[in-house]
Amino acid sequence: MKVHSSKTKLIQDKFEQICRRHGLPVTIQRRIILEALLGRADHPTTDQIFEAVKGRAPGISRTTVYRVLKTLVRLGVARMVCNPGASVRFDPNIEQHHHLVCLHCGKMRDLDDPRLSGLPLPDARRTGFEITDYTVHFRGTCPNCRRRIKATHPSKVKKELRPSHG
Repeated sequence: MKVHSSKTKLIQDKFEQICRRHGLPVTIQRRIILEALLGRADHPTTDQIFEAVKGRAPGISRTTVYRVLKTLVRLGVARMVCNPGASVRFDPNIEQHHHLVCLHCGKMRDLDDPRLSGLPLPDARRTGFEITDYTVHFRGTCPNCRRRIKATHPSKVKKELRPSHG
C-alpha cells in the first residue's frame, strides 16, 4: 500500500513537529529520506533508500541514510521490520499490521487482518515479559515466484510449493 499524498503531507507535518519537540533540526536529508520511504510500499532496505535519494542529495552516505531511518523509527514515524536472515527493512506504515514474506525473492507486503491484531497477549505476570507491540510474519511463496517455479521446475511444484503446517 503506497502512502497517498494527503497522508504523506500529514506525516511530514507530524515529523516536523516531533523534530522540533525533540530539538532536532528538520534537515534536507531527513526530509528527502522520509519522502523516499513514504513513497514506497515494498519495505525498503537502507541500500534501497540510499539508491533512491543519492541523486537528490549529493554527497549523502549509506551511513547517513541508516542513521536517519533509525531516527524516523525512534521518533515513531516509521517502523523497523526485521526478517531473520535478511536485511533490516523500514516501513512507513506505523499502524498495527502484519506481513507476508516470500522465501524465494524476499519481497514483503502488508497484511491487514483484524483477527491477527486482536490476538490475546501473554500475561506479563506469567512470562515476566511485557509485550508492547507485535507483528505476525507469514513466510511462503509469492504469486510471482510460484509462477516462475512452476514454469521452470514443474516437478518441484508439488513438493516445494505445497503448504506445510509444521
